[in-house]
Amino acid sequence: MAEATNGYKSGSTLEKILRAGKFAATAELGPPKNADAEVIRKKAAQLKGIADGVNITDNQTAIVRMSSIAAATLSVQNGVEPIMQMTCRDRNRLAMQADMLGAYALGIRNLLCLSGDHQQFGNHPMAKNVYDMDSMTLIRMVKDLRDGNKFQGGEEIKGTNPRFFIGGAENPFADPFEFRPYRLAKKVQAGVDFIQTQLIYNVPKFREFMKRVVDLGLHEKVYILAGVGPIKTAGAAKYMRDQVPGMEVLDEYVQRMEGAGKGIEDKKEKAAAAREEGIKICVELIQQMRETPGVAGVHIMAIEWEEAVKPILERAGLLPRPVVE
Repeated sequence: MAEATNGYKSGSTLEKILRAGKFAATAELGPPKNADAEVIRKKAAQLKGIADGVNITDNQTAIVRMSSIAAATLSVQNGVEPIMQMTCRDRNRLAMQADMLGAYALGIRNLLCLSGDHQQFGNHPMAKNVYDMDSMTLIRMVKDLRDGNKFQGGEEIKGTNPRFFIGGAENPFADPFEFRPYRLAKKVQAGVDFIQTQLIYNVPKFREFMKRVVDLGLHEKVYILAGVGPIKTAGAAKYMRDQVPGMEVLDEYVQRMEGAGKGIEDKKEKAAAAREEGIKICVELIQQMRETPGVAGVHIMAIEWEEAVKPILERAGLLPRPVVE
């Protein structure tokens, strides 16, 4: 099991769970495309006490949403520990460091570092991107703020420095497949503490990735949370299989979703049967992740379906969540 190489303590519940050797469970909370704080409060109520941390996305898929700092702060106020995402697309290093200082001051203790989806895929394709840094250099900057007590430009931080539990993302299936463990090693060297992976619907290939990770000893240096998620419809399964770059969905999952509710005429009942099958698949995947060497937990991506997280974790035997001081 991974151990941090420094003596800091971030105050992160997720960090405590992982350091204690418990199987972690994180989820996602998507900010709304409006300024309604009640949306965050309602979603937080569905996840409170259910997950060890919840990802607060940062203009996910390059679509304008409530800021991740504001949504993460509302999560803290409502008893849910946020994992605040920060992308390199929209800010330069000045703005990112300023946001980190503010986020830490507001009680946010986990930071997930991402490059960010290109703006051409979102609702403002005409916007200028920034990409002053990439996710690798962002991770290094956050580590230097925490462990080196200095800004990226070299100036010492006089006073409280942000001591985040540092996260990153990894796609085990992207080409070239053989290079992915070495790319993960570069993030470990940069200073990442935990990794959340892309959605996994090809367990044999993911286990081959993890075997290479374990052979390199990376599982002893970073906590790896395997990405899983419930599928709502057969159409969604086919879209992920056929249209989403970097995703691998085995045909068996598409076929199971297509067969769910077969023979049911009522549309609502048919949709409910499909959702039930999607949850069942997710629970099975979690069990397989628990049996995979080197996996420290799961990250459940149930975007705009937060109410599915509790039954998934219950059926997977991961509730109640452990309490670690």
